[in-house]
Amino acid sequence: MSKLPPHVARAAAVVPSPRQLAWQEIEFYSFIHYGINTYTDREWGDGQEDPALFNPTNLDCRQWAKVCKAAGMRGLVLTAKHHDGFCLWPTATTKHSVESSPWKNGQGDVVRECAQACAEVGLKFGLYLSPWDQNASCYGQGKAYDDFYCEQLRELLTNYGDLFCMWFDGACGEGPNGKKQEYDWERYYATIREFQPDAVISITGPDVRWVGNEAGVCRPSEWSVVPAFHSNAEKIAAASQQTDGKPPSAPKDQGYAGWDLGSRKALAKAKDWAPIWYPAEVDVSIRKGWFYHENEDLTVKPLAKLRDIYYKSVGANASLLLNLPPTPQGVLHERDVDTLISLGAQLKVDFKENLIEGSTITAGCQLDGAHGAQNILQPSKDAFWHSGELDGKAELLLDLGDDLDINKIVLQENIATGQQIEEFELYADLNPEETGKHKWKLLEKGTIIGYKRIVLFDEIRVRRFKIVITQCRGFATLQNIEAY
Repeated sequence: MSKLPPHVARAAAVVPSPRQLAWQEIEFYSFIHYGINTYTDREWGDGQEDPALFNPTNLDCRQWAKVCKAAGMRGLVLTAKHHDGFCLWPTATTKHSVESSPWKNGQGDVVRECAQACAEVGLKFGLYLSPWDQNASCYGQGKAYDDFYCEQLRELLTNYGDLFCMWFDGACGEGPNGKKQEYDWERYYATIREFQPDAVISITGPDVRWVGNEAGVCRPSEWSVVPAFHSNAEKIAAASQQTDGKPPSAPKDQGYAGWDLGSRKALAKAKDWAPIWYPAEVDVSIRKGWFYHENEDLTVKPLAKLRDIYYKSVGANASLLLNLPPTPQGVLHERDVDTLISLGAQLKVDFKENLIEGSTITAGCQLDGAHGAQNILQPSKDAFWHSGELDGKAELLLDLGDDLDINKIVLQENIATGQQIEEFELYADLNPEETGKHKWKLLEKGTIIGYKRIVLFDEIRVRRFKIVITQCRGFATLQNIEAY
């Protein structure tokens, strides 16, 4: 077997953590932007808002959770505190919270109600806690604010059950004359690891990578293994201003929103940086803004757009975080609800019947008897096809057992052993079985597969498919294949 270049071999050895594997399986979840901005008709508040403004007349977290479940989601992330500093739970750290509002006479707790609603319907629960706080008097005072912030983290991490995610962003609009706070990210991360070790730390964190835009756009090749400079963007930016121990700069065209983050070429450019497992999350709002605004009721994305975003995120080795903004009454607007229920119904139709049952699959190579191609058809995380050391192509032949109408194939690598497939081709046999000859039509010529790749094509009546792995990082695996 030909020897892999060192930068490729290093990338091939990178595997996800158990928490990253568990997060990847959630696939599709919601972002609930709700808080004082809901009552001021703003996207970013200034921290001077009167808590008395927060007074939902019909707060119904169960409605949020039930609608998310109906849409096909498996989790929910709530904005426990946005940049204005108003807390949706009664915290001991500040009076700028629901405790000072007229809602439930100051006895309410949105975080608790949301956590309970998620548990009732079977959704994973996560939280967003903005590091930027325009209300906290200690913001900009270094350790004093870090103490304040870590106490808020501790309250959220210990009082609301298991969390699958803590979500951070680096947003800050203080400007050149504003308060300067050097966030102690490592301390924040350590606090999360102490109290919620199974929660991923997303976006400004080490576990999950921002896709680089808020338009729902995923790269054609969304690598899970990327150079380490893509992680912890704020921390690295701060470190680069130091005179001692300055890290190497990211190569040009390799910024956070670059088009190619993990190919052999990209890894070679980043030779001074180790590769890490850092999968992408696509975050997008169902409306123009992130918080509710009545004048955006007609901007709700249509079903066709949301379905397209789903296929181009979940179906392209990323997860999808879809934002839903509750109204001042405390419920999701009927336009959003109708669209989300339609989306869930459409996805159920799209994936109603996996036609793989009764199929056979064979491969031209395998590691050993325990890793044969037929494992791909088994509903087990422990059973998968492994090519063994591969120098050249690997071909797999899928026979559905009968001619069936198909318009999509789902492929999944066994990512517990890393992301190895770099290029693949999918073919359909257009000749009927009785001819004894194949007439292969190319349906897809792609790069990555990763956790999940959904290949869409015009519906055809077909019995046999051929999957050709044309390039990989030493070996290839497939965990699962589905046909619809």
